[in-house]
Amino acid sequence: MHIPFCHRRCFYCDFPVVPLGDRAGGEAPAPGSASIAAYLSLLLQEIAASPPGPPLATVYFGGGTPSLLTPPQLAALLAALSCRFGLAPGAEISLELDPASFDQDRLAGYLQAGVNRVSLGGQSFDDAVLAGLGRRHRGADLLEAAGWLAQALAGGALSSWSLDLIQGLPGQDLGHWRCQLRQAIALAPPHLSVYDLTLEPGTVFAQRHDRGQLQLPDADLGADLMELTWAELSAAGYGHYEISNYALPGHASRHNRVYWSGAGWWGFGMGATAAPWGERLARPRTREAYADWLAQPGSPPASAGQACPGMPLDERLLVGLRRREGVSMPALLAQAGLGPAALVALRGRLAPWISEGLLRIEGPRWRLSDPAGLALSNGVLRELLAWWQEQE
Repeated sequence: MHIPFCHRRCFYCDFPVVPLGDRAGGEAPAPGSASIAAYLSLLLQEIAASPPGPPLATVYFGGGTPSLLTPPQLAALLAALSCRFGLAPGAEISLELDPASFDQDRLAGYLQAGVNRVSLGGQSFDDAVLAGLGRRHRGADLLEAAGWLAQALAGGALSSWSLDLIQGLPGQDLGHWRCQLRQAIALAPPHLSVYDLTLEPGTVFAQRHDRGQLQLPDADLGADLMELTWAELSAAGYGHYEISNYALPGHASRHNRVYWSGAGWWGFGMGATAAPWGERLARPRTREAYADWLAQPGSPPASAGQACPGMPLDERLLVGLRRREGVSMPALLAQAGLGPAALVALRGRLAPWISEGLLRIEGPRWRLSDPAGLALSNGVLRELLAWWQEQE
Protein backbone atom coordinates (compact mmCIF):
# COMPACT_ATOMS: atom_id res chain seq x y z
CA MET A 1 0.00 0.00 0.00
CA HIS A 2 1.79 3.13 -1.18
CA ILE A 3 1.11 6.22 0.93
CA PRO A 4 2.91 8.92 -1.07
CA PHE A 5 2.71 11.87 1.30
CA CYS A 6 5.79 13.22 3.08
CA HIS A 7 6.63 16.24 5.16
CA ARG A 8 9.53 16.91 2.78
CA ARG A 9 11.48 15.10 0.05
CA CYS A 10 14.86 13.76 1.18
CA PHE A 11 17.83 14.70 -0.97
CA TYR A 12 18.39 11.09 -2.17
CA CYS A 13 14.73 10.20 -2.84
CA ASP A 14 13.24 9.59 -6.30
CA PHE A 15 10.10 7.82 -5.09
CA PRO A 16 6.70 9.07 -6.30
CA VAL A 17 5.98 11.19 -3.22
CA VAL A 18 4.00 14.35 -2.48
CA PRO A 19 5.70 16.72 0.03
CA LEU A 20 3.09 18.53 2.14
CA GLY A 21 5.22 20.52 4.60
CA ASP A 22 6.42 19.90 8.13
CA ARG A 23 3.02 20.63 9.73
CA ALA A 24 1.02 18.29 7.47
CA GLY A 25 -1.19 15.52 8.80
CA GLY A 26 -4.24 13.42 8.09
CA GLU A 27 -6.48 15.10 10.65
CA ALA A 28 -8.41 18.18 9.55
CA PRO A 29 -7.64 21.03 9.62
CA ALA A 30 -3.94 20.12 9.37
CA PRO A 31 -2.26 21.20 6.13
CA GLY A 32 -2.60 18.48 3.51
CA SER A 33 -5.46 16.69 5.26
CA ALA A 34 -7.82 17.22 2.30
CA SER A 35 -5.21 15.86 -0.13
CA ILE A 36 -4.70 12.81 2.05
CA ALA A 37 -8.45 12.16 2.34
CA ALA A 38 -8.90 12.47 -1.43
CA TYR A 39 -6.08 10.03 -2.09
CA LEU A 40 -7.39 7.51 0.42
CA SER A 41 -10.72 7.50 -1.40
CA LEU A 42 -8.84 6.51 -4.58
CA LEU A 43 -7.04 3.72 -2.72
CA LEU A 44 -10.34 2.38 -1.39
CA GLN A 45 -11.76 2.55 -4.91
CA GLU A 46 -8.88 0.52 -6.32
CA ILE A 47 -9.12 -2.12 -3.60
CA ALA A 48 -12.88 -2.50 -4.09
CA ALA A 49 -12.49 -2.86 -7.88
CA SER A 50 -9.74 -5.48 -7.69
CA PRO A 51 -10.47 -9.13 -8.37
CA PRO A 52 -10.76 -11.23 -5.22
CA GLY A 53 -7.93 -13.50 -4.23
CA PRO A 54 -6.68 -15.65 -1.38
CA PRO A 55 -6.36 -14.18 2.12
CA LEU A 56 -3.38 -11.87 2.52
CA ALA A 57 -0.43 -13.31 4.42
CA THR A 58 1.33 -9.94 4.71
CA VAL A 59 0.45 -6.26 4.32
CA TYR A 60 3.02 -3.46 4.07
CA PHE A 61 2.19 0.25 4.35
CA GLY A 62 5.09 2.09 2.74
CA GLY A 63 5.76 5.56 1.46
CA GLY A 64 6.28 8.33 1.62
CA THR A 65 5.44 8.66 5.29
CA PRO A 66 2.49 6.42 6.17
CA SER A 67 2.54 7.83 9.70
CA LEU A 68 0.94 10.97 8.27
CA LEU A 69 -2.26 8.91 8.32
CA THR A 70 -4.31 8.81 11.49
CA PRO A 71 -4.88 5.41 13.13
CA PRO A 72 -8.57 5.43 12.03
CA GLN A 73 -7.50 6.10 8.42
CA LEU A 74 -5.07 3.18 8.57
CA ALA A 75 -7.74 0.98 10.16
CA ALA A 76 -10.13 1.83 7.30
CA LEU A 77 -7.57 0.66 4.72
CA LEU A 78 -6.98 -2.58 6.61
CA ALA A 79 -10.73 -3.14 6.86
CA ALA A 80 -11.07 -2.67 3.10
CA LEU A 81 -8.32 -5.22 2.45
CA SER A 82 -9.90 -7.65 4.90
CA CYS A 83 -13.29 -7.23 3.25
CA ARG A 84 -11.94 -7.76 -0.27
CA PHE A 85 -9.39 -10.50 0.34
CA GLY A 86 -9.42 -11.50 3.99
CA LEU A 87 -6.36 -11.55 6.26
CA ALA A 88 -4.71 -14.88 6.99
CA PRO A 89 -4.36 -15.85 10.65
CA GLY A 90 -1.13 -14.39 11.99
CA ALA A 91 -0.73 -12.06 9.00
CA GLU A 92 2.30 -9.75 9.19
CA ILE A 93 1.04 -6.15 9.08
CA SER A 94 3.96 -3.72 8.67
CA LEU A 95 3.96 0.07 8.85
CA GLU A 96 6.81 2.41 7.98
CA LEU A 97 7.27 5.11 10.61
CA ASP A 98 9.54 8.14 10.55
CA PRO A 99 10.99 9.33 13.87
CA ALA A 100 9.37 12.60 15.02
CA SER A 101 6.19 11.76 13.06
CA PHE A 102 4.48 9.89 15.89
CA ASP A 103 4.29 9.62 19.67
CA GLN A 104 3.38 6.78 22.03
CA ASP A 105 -0.36 7.45 21.81
CA ARG A 106 -0.27 7.43 18.01
CA LEU A 107 1.80 4.23 18.04
CA ALA A 108 -0.77 2.63 20.34
CA GLY A 109 -3.49 3.62 17.87
CA TYR A 110 -1.66 1.97 14.99
CA LEU A 111 -1.16 -1.21 17.00
CA GLN A 112 -4.82 -1.25 17.98
CA ALA A 113 -5.72 -0.89 14.30
CA GLY A 114 -3.87 -4.12 13.55
CA VAL A 115 -0.23 -3.21 12.88
CA ASN A 116 2.15 -5.79 14.39
CA ARG A 117 5.46 -4.86 12.73
CA VAL A 118 7.10 -1.44 12.34
CA SER A 119 9.91 -0.31 10.02
CA LEU A 120 11.59 2.75 11.52
CA GLY A 121 13.29 5.03 8.98
CA GLY A 122 16.23 6.17 11.08
CA GLN A 123 18.99 6.35 8.38
CA SER A 124 21.54 7.83 10.82
CA PHE A 125 22.07 8.82 14.47
CA ASP A 126 24.26 11.78 13.49
CA ASP A 127 22.43 15.14 13.45
CA ALA A 128 24.77 16.64 10.86
CA VAL A 129 24.31 13.63 8.58
CA LEU A 130 20.52 13.76 8.97
CA ALA A 131 20.48 17.45 8.07
CA GLY A 132 22.69 16.71 5.08
CA LEU A 133 20.21 14.07 3.91
CA GLY A 134 17.30 16.48 4.13
CA ARG A 135 15.69 14.47 6.94
CA ARG A 136 13.24 16.11 9.33
CA HIS A 137 14.13 14.14 12.46
CA ARG A 138 17.30 14.21 14.57
CA GLY A 139 19.21 11.60 16.54
CA ALA A 140 17.31 12.24 19.78
CA ASP A 141 14.01 11.63 17.95
CA LEU A 142 15.32 8.32 16.63
CA LEU A 143 16.42 7.15 20.07
CA GLU A 144 13.09 8.10 21.62
CA ALA A 145 11.08 6.37 18.89
CA ALA A 146 13.21 3.22 19.13
CA GLY A 147 12.60 3.18 22.87
CA TRP A 148 8.83 3.22 22.34
CA LEU A 149 9.07 0.34 19.87
CA ALA A 150 11.25 -1.68 22.24
CA GLN A 151 8.66 -1.19 25.00
CA ALA A 152 5.84 -2.29 22.69
CA LEU A 153 7.83 -5.38 21.69
CA ALA A 154 8.64 -6.27 25.29
CA GLY A 155 4.99 -5.84 26.27
CA GLY A 156 3.73 -8.09 23.47
CA ALA A 157 1.86 -5.34 21.60
CA LEU A 158 4.36 -5.55 18.71
CA SER A 159 5.67 -8.74 17.10
CA SER A 160 8.79 -7.20 15.58
CA TRP A 161 10.37 -3.99 14.38
CA SER A 162 13.12 -2.98 12.01
CA LEU A 163 15.58 -0.08 11.82
CA ASP A 164 16.72 1.39 8.49
CA LEU A 165 20.24 2.80 8.07
CA ILE A 166 22.12 4.12 5.03
CA GLN A 167 25.79 3.38 4.39
CA GLY A 168 28.12 4.93 1.83
CA LEU A 169 27.09 8.49 2.67
CA PRO A 170 29.11 11.59 1.72
CA GLY A 171 32.21 11.89 3.85
CA GLN A 172 31.60 8.58 5.63
CA ASP A 173 34.61 6.61 6.87
CA LEU A 174 34.98 3.31 8.69
CA GLY A 175 35.23 4.86 12.15
CA HIS A 176 32.06 6.88 11.75
CA TRP A 177 30.14 3.93 10.33
CA ARG A 178 31.30 1.60 13.12
CA CYS A 179 29.92 4.11 15.63
CA GLN A 180 26.58 4.16 13.78
CA LEU A 181 26.34 0.38 13.74
CA ARG A 182 27.14 0.05 17.42
CA GLN A 183 24.49 2.61 18.33
CA ALA A 184 22.00 0.58 16.30
CA ILE A 185 23.02 -2.69 17.95
CA ALA A 186 22.64 -1.09 21.40
CA LEU A 187 18.96 -0.48 20.62
CA ALA A 188 18.49 -4.21 19.91
CA PRO A 189 16.09 -3.95 16.95
CA PRO A 190 15.07 -7.47 15.89
CA HIS A 191 15.69 -6.51 12.25
CA LEU A 192 18.08 -4.12 10.50
CA SER A 193 17.95 -2.93 6.88
CA VAL A 194 21.22 -1.36 5.75
CA TYR A 195 21.03 0.25 2.33
CA ASP A 196 23.79 1.61 0.12
CA LEU A 197 23.24 5.19 -0.94
CA THR A 198 22.25 5.21 -4.62
CA LEU A 199 22.35 8.34 -6.74
CA GLU A 200 19.06 8.51 -8.64
CA PRO A 201 18.61 10.90 -11.60
CA GLY A 202 16.81 14.10 -10.77
CA THR A 203 17.47 14.01 -7.03
CA VAL A 204 19.21 16.79 -5.13
CA PHE A 205 22.15 14.47 -4.48
CA ALA A 206 22.51 13.60 -8.17
CA GLN A 207 22.52 17.28 -9.09
CA ARG A 208 25.17 18.05 -6.46
CA HIS A 209 27.26 15.13 -7.63
CA ASP A 210 27.10 16.36 -11.23
CA ARG A 211 28.39 19.75 -10.04
CA GLY A 212 31.24 18.09 -8.11
CA GLN A 213 29.74 19.09 -4.76
CA LEU A 214 29.14 15.58 -3.38
CA GLN A 215 32.10 13.42 -2.42
CA LEU A 216 31.06 9.80 -2.01
CA PRO A 217 33.16 6.83 -0.79
CA ASP A 218 35.02 5.09 -3.61
CA ALA A 219 34.35 1.47 -4.55
CA ASP A 220 37.04 0.06 -2.25
CA LEU A 221 35.78 1.98 0.77
CA GLY A 222 32.22 1.02 -0.14
CA ALA A 223 33.17 -2.66 -0.04
CA ASP A 224 34.96 -2.13 3.28
CA LEU A 225 31.85 -0.47 4.72
CA MET A 226 29.71 -3.43 3.68
CA GLU A 227 32.21 -5.90 5.15
CA LEU A 228 32.24 -3.91 8.41
CA THR A 229 28.44 -4.03 8.50
CA TRP A 230 28.52 -7.80 8.11
CA ALA A 231 31.20 -8.23 10.77
CA GLU A 232 29.54 -6.02 13.40
CA LEU A 233 26.01 -7.36 12.89
CA SER A 234 27.08 -10.99 12.63
CA ALA A 235 28.99 -10.68 15.88
CA ALA A 236 25.83 -9.28 17.48
CA GLY A 237 23.79 -12.32 16.39
CA TYR A 238 22.10 -10.97 13.26
CA GLY A 239 21.72 -13.28 10.27
CA HIS A 240 22.49 -11.79 6.86
CA TYR A 241 19.54 -13.22 4.94
CA GLU A 242 19.48 -10.76 2.00
CA ILE A 243 21.98 -8.27 0.58
CA SER A 244 20.62 -5.32 2.58
CA ASN A 245 18.84 -7.13 5.41
CA TYR A 246 19.83 -8.66 8.73
CA ALA A 247 17.60 -10.23 11.36
CA LEU A 248 17.68 -11.98 14.69
CA PRO A 249 16.29 -15.54 14.53
CA GLY A 250 12.58 -15.51 13.68
CA HIS A 251 12.47 -11.84 12.62
CA ALA A 252 13.18 -11.91 8.87
CA SER A 253 10.64 -9.81 6.97
CA ARG A 254 8.02 -12.19 5.60
CA HIS A 255 6.69 -9.50 3.28
CA ASN A 256 10.01 -8.70 1.62
CA ARG A 257 10.82 -12.37 1.14
CA VAL A 258 7.79 -12.60 -1.15
CA TYR A 259 9.48 -10.26 -3.65
CA TRP A 260 12.77 -12.12 -3.51
CA SER A 261 11.15 -15.55 -3.92
CA GLY A 262 9.33 -14.59 -7.13
CA ALA A 263 5.88 -15.11 -5.61
CA GLY A 264 2.96 -12.83 -6.50
CA TRP A 265 1.73 -9.77 -4.66
CA TRP A 266 -0.87 -7.04 -4.83
CA GLY A 267 0.15 -3.39 -4.97
CA PHE A 268 -2.15 -0.41 -4.48
CA GLY A 269 -1.64 3.32 -4.92
CA MET A 270 0.16 5.71 -7.24
CA GLY A 271 3.48 4.33 -8.40
CA ALA A 272 2.80 0.92 -6.83
CA THR A 273 3.67 -2.23 -8.75
CA ALA A 274 1.52 -5.34 -8.52
CA ALA A 275 2.31 -8.84 -9.76
CA PRO A 276 -0.45 -11.09 -8.42
CA TRP A 277 -0.05 -13.59 -11.29
CA GLY A 278 3.59 -13.08 -12.16
CA GLU A 279 3.08 -10.25 -14.67
CA ARG A 280 4.03 -6.82 -13.33
CA LEU A 281 1.67 -3.87 -13.63
CA ALA A 282 2.83 -0.44 -12.46
CA ARG A 283 0.40 2.30 -11.51
CA PRO A 284 0.97 5.88 -12.72
CA ARG A 285 3.38 7.91 -10.59
CA THR A 286 1.28 11.07 -10.08
CA ARG A 287 -2.04 11.52 -8.29
CA GLU A 288 -3.72 12.98 -11.36
CA ALA A 289 -2.59 10.19 -13.66
CA TYR A 290 -3.46 7.58 -11.03
CA ALA A 291 -7.00 8.99 -10.71
CA ASP A 292 -7.37 9.01 -14.50
CA TRP A 293 -6.12 5.41 -14.68
CA LEU A 294 -8.69 4.29 -12.09
CA ALA A 295 -11.45 6.04 -14.06
CA GLN A 296 -10.69 4.02 -17.21
CA PRO A 297 -12.85 0.96 -17.88
CA GLY A 298 -11.06 -2.20 -16.82
CA SER A 299 -8.75 -0.55 -14.29
CA PRO A 300 -7.56 -2.36 -12.31
CA PRO A 301 -7.57 -5.38 -14.63
CA ALA A 302 -10.04 -8.06 -13.63
CA SER A 303 -8.05 -11.05 -14.80
CA ALA A 304 -5.06 -9.96 -16.87
CA GLY A 305 -2.03 -12.15 -16.34
CA GLN A 306 -3.72 -15.14 -14.69
CA ALA A 307 -2.28 -17.40 -17.36
CA CYS A 308 1.23 -15.98 -17.05
CA PRO A 309 3.99 -18.52 -16.30
CA GLY A 310 5.33 -16.26 -13.57
CA MET A 311 8.18 -13.83 -13.15
CA PRO A 312 10.65 -13.87 -16.08
CA LEU A 313 13.88 -15.78 -15.57
CA ASP A 314 16.13 -12.71 -15.48
CA GLU A 315 14.04 -11.17 -12.68
CA ARG A 316 13.98 -14.43 -10.74
CA LEU A 317 17.77 -14.58 -10.95
CA LEU A 318 18.19 -10.95 -9.89
CA VAL A 319 15.96 -11.20 -6.86
CA GLY A 320 16.85 -14.78 -5.98
CA LEU A 321 20.59 -14.20 -5.81
CA ARG A 322 20.01 -11.33 -3.38
CA ARG A 323 19.08 -13.96 -0.80
CA ARG A 324 21.56 -15.85 1.34
CA GLU A 325 20.21 -19.21 0.10
CA GLY A 326 20.44 -18.20 -3.57
CA VAL A 327 18.47 -20.12 -6.22
CA SER A 328 18.05 -23.62 -7.60
CA MET A 329 19.59 -22.87 -10.98
CA PRO A 330 18.62 -26.13 -12.79
CA ALA A 331 14.99 -25.67 -11.74
CA LEU A 332 14.88 -22.02 -12.86
CA LEU A 333 16.43 -22.80 -16.23
CA ALA A 334 14.02 -25.71 -16.73
CA GLN A 335 11.05 -23.41 -16.02
CA ALA A 336 12.37 -21.13 -18.77
CA GLY A 337 12.62 -24.04 -21.21
CA LEU A 338 16.42 -24.26 -21.03
CA GLY A 339 18.22 -27.57 -20.60
CA PRO A 340 21.55 -28.87 -19.25
CA ALA A 341 23.53 -27.28 -22.09
CA ALA A 342 22.42 -23.82 -20.94
CA LEU A 343 23.46 -24.66 -17.39
CA VAL A 344 26.95 -25.65 -18.56
CA ALA A 345 27.25 -22.51 -20.70
CA LEU A 346 26.18 -20.25 -17.84
CA ARG A 347 28.61 -21.92 -15.48
CA GLY A 348 31.42 -21.26 -17.93
CA ARG A 349 30.33 -17.64 -18.32
CA LEU A 350 30.52 -17.12 -14.56
CA ALA A 351 33.73 -19.11 -14.06
CA PRO A 352 35.81 -16.09 -12.88
CA TRP A 353 33.40 -15.40 -10.01
CA ILE A 354 33.25 -19.10 -9.14
CA SER A 355 37.04 -19.47 -9.08
CA GLU A 356 37.36 -16.44 -6.80
CA GLY A 357 34.84 -17.89 -4.37
CA LEU A 358 32.32 -15.08 -4.94
CA LEU A 359 29.72 -17.38 -6.51
CA ARG A 360 29.28 -20.80 -4.93
CA ILE A 361 27.64 -23.83 -6.49
CA GLU A 362 26.46 -26.35 -3.92
CA GLY A 363 24.52 -29.12 -5.63
CA PRO A 364 21.63 -27.47 -7.49
CA ARG A 365 21.88 -24.24 -5.49
CA TRP A 366 23.83 -21.24 -6.75
CA ARG A 367 24.46 -18.51 -4.21
CA LEU A 368 26.73 -15.54 -3.65
CA SER A 369 29.24 -15.96 -0.84
CA ASP A 370 28.75 -13.92 2.32
CA PRO A 371 29.95 -11.23 2.66
CA ALA A 372 32.34 -10.92 -0.31
CA GLY A 373 30.04 -12.25 -3.04
CA LEU A 374 27.01 -10.29 -1.85
CA ALA A 375 29.15 -7.15 -1.61
CA LEU A 376 30.23 -7.53 -5.24
CA SER A 377 26.90 -8.85 -6.50
CA ASN A 378 26.48 -6.22 -9.23
CA GLY A 379 29.23 -7.76 -11.36
CA VAL A 380 27.65 -11.21 -11.28
CA LEU A 381 24.17 -9.84 -11.89
CA ARG A 382 25.32 -7.77 -14.88
CA GLU A 383 26.90 -10.88 -16.42
CA LEU A 384 23.70 -12.84 -15.84
CA LEU A 385 21.62 -10.17 -17.57
CA ALA A 386 24.01 -10.09 -20.53
CA TRP A 387 23.80 -13.88 -20.83
CA TRP A 388 19.98 -13.84 -20.66
CA GLN A 389 19.70 -11.18 -23.36
CA GLU A 390 21.74 -13.43 -25.63
CA GLN A 391 19.25 -16.27 -25.09
CA GLU A 392 16.24 -14.19 -26.17
